[in-house]
Amino acid sequence: MKKITIAIDGHSSCGKSTMAKDLAREVGYVYVDTGAMYRSVTLYALQHNLFNEDGSVKTTELEQEMPNIQISFKFNPATGRPDTYLNNVRVEDEIRSLEVSSHVSPIAAVGFVRTAMVAQQQQMGKNKGVVMDGRDIGTTVFPDAELKIFVTASAEVRAQRRYDELKAKCMPADYDDILKNVQERDYIDSHREVSPLRKADDAIELDNSNMTIAEQKQWLLDRFNERTA
Repeated sequence: MKKITIAIDGHSSCGKSTMAKDLAREVGYVYVDTGAMYRSVTLYALQHNLFNEDGSVKTTELEQEMPNIQISFKFNPATGRPDTYLNNVRVEDEIRSLEVSSHVSPIAAVGFVRTAMVAQQQQMGKNKGVVMDGRDIGTTVFPDAELKIFVTASAEVRAQRRYDELKAKCMPADYDDILKNVQERDYIDSHREVSPLRKADDAIELDNSNMTIAEQKQWLLDRFNERTA
């Protein structure tokens, strides 16, 4: 069976990562969570006071720090999925916090950050056999990907999912704050100058507002089998 590149794009908290991780494990592909990469840069920026009081990014200082930001993924045998590491420290839980979620879109809109992350992502997927999810995988990172999926769901459904995820991890969560964050991220992601979130012309759209995880998993596996047959 030929190996292909699979690009899964879509709005925040719409289940892209869960779908991508499950498919990669099912078919033996490498999974790369590009959102985790931008979240890791955001966590680093928060830790090193690289935001102004109004929430904007201290771009000059961040650009100087970029060589010191190393992101990697290591397989976790307990979960069967990869964990995110920032400078060799596991940050899988920290990068999912609401504080990081509230600051990640401005970081992801910075041109030199996207350039650095896209270069790493393209290197990770150069040999195909990769499932990558994010905001611009099918439009910028891998415009020639053999299978492109664009995932969406209502803002209310996505906020509830994020709320449930945080509560399950015993992390602080407020539904109204999360919904506001989801709506703000949608606007910023879709209106940024560099690689804005949009559906690629040849992407298959999936609205999973009313689908179970099992149904999403089967739907994606069916699309994979169609493209690799």
